[in-house]
Amino acid sequence: MKSIEERKEAAKAYRKTTSRKELGAWKVQTNRPIVEELTLRQEETRHEQLIPVRRERMAASPFSFFRGSAVIQAHDLSSTPGTCFRVQACGDAHISNFGIFASPERRLVFDINDFDETLPAPFEVDVKRLFASIEICGREYGISKEQRAEAVHDAAAFYRKSMAGFSGMGNMEVWYKHLDVEEFMNSTTFASDKKQMDELREVVRKSKTKTSEKAVKKLTETVDGKLRIKSNPPLIVPFRDLVGEDKKSFHFRHNLKNAIERYKQSLPEERQRLIDQYKPLEMAHKVVGVGSVGRQAWILIMMGRDNGDPLVLQIKEAEASVLEEYYGASTYPTCGQRVVQGQRSIQTAGDILLGYVSLKELGGTMKDYYVRQLWDSKGSVDIGTLSLEGFHSVSLACAWTLAHAHAKTGDRHAISAYLGTGAAFENAMVAYAGAYADQNEADYEMFLKMPSAITKVN
Repeated sequence: MKSIEERKEAAKAYRKTTSRKELGAWKVQTNRPIVEELTLRQEETRHEQLIPVRRERMAASPFSFFRGSAVIQAHDLSSTPGTCFRVQACGDAHISNFGIFASPERRLVFDINDFDETLPAPFEVDVKRLFASIEICGREYGISKEQRAEAVHDAAAFYRKSMAGFSGMGNMEVWYKHLDVEEFMNSTTFASDKKQMDELREVVRKSKTKTSEKAVKKLTETVDGKLRIKSNPPLIVPFRDLVGEDKKSFHFRHNLKNAIERYKQSLPEERQRLIDQYKPLEMAHKVVGVGSVGRQAWILIMMGRDNGDPLVLQIKEAEASVLEEYYGASTYPTCGQRVVQGQRSIQTAGDILLGYVSLKELGGTMKDYYVRQLWDSKGSVDIGTLSLEGFHSVSLACAWTLAHAHAKTGDRHAISAYLGTGAAFENAMVAYAGAYADQNEADYEMFLKMPSAITKVN
């Protein structure tokens, strides 16, 4: 294995293969057939009756479209100049895919919160998606062109400087680093903006109350003395409404019991014992997200000691990553394991019940899933309510978090050496973000003109 210094020198030399300026290259194209082609291809594997919901959510704004079209940017990135510095990429690292989580010690940390597309890939796959999202999101909320460019520039600079900092640390020190929410709020411009601080403290307060107990109160009702999930089709459809109390339902419930046993095997032994203390109560199909709409997603309510001791799990379908076509297939046997192992590698403090399973659907098709707690002190910042200073600070937090993920899973010394000490990288990212935001708007207009989604009438 080459020494750190040798890897640094090789990384600097790599600039002759792909310069940092070239990372910012993008030429806007209009009326691209690939927009409709890739959108329809993804819809082929989605729940047909939910495609209109997905379309509606993506059509809300250019930023909503961007959130739901990671497949398009993955396609575009594959044809642009890139590097050989691979990391465990998030694959969908836009600004709204970062949030607040409780660590096992119950401290709130800021981290990435979506891993559906995670896969080993060059580091710029993630940074380009993040910095483009800052520009696109800034446009949506009326931030001026100069202020958007400053936000992207400063976030890119913070990524570069953070990576340099990680390069100077030992392996264990990098691994244990995390972004504590309270400490971050008190060390940035939030601290000088009382209104912003009050709003974010409210986000933190709500995050702490987002527990399984709160989820059960929101999602259930008591009928004839029995607790059951409230029906709200097509967004929430209890299992009882899908199949009824017939033989088909019995077999599915039997398969679900077996699936829970298989899911447990993906957990450490001590957490298997924790799951053993809960019994399934009721299950429902639940629509989630923007890009994820149409994938199967279930919620499972389980009870422990009594009805005051609930656990609510989300069981979400995992498909092949949009990156696999361009950067190689996953080495894991199932898509659920790909998501879980990628998340465990990237996140600072993950869900202790994160696991995976394959489950036979009602039609008999076997699908891959990953499992996590529905609510575990999770929270998100409403970017639309942020002041300019708050938007800037959240952008920096995302940049640091992404740099930390890449430092843990890639060669931080090589990436840092490639990025260097000047402003070449951040200038390239400002250029790319502006150009790709224009591309996104052109693609959005194409999307709006697509034929309406058609669903079967049962």
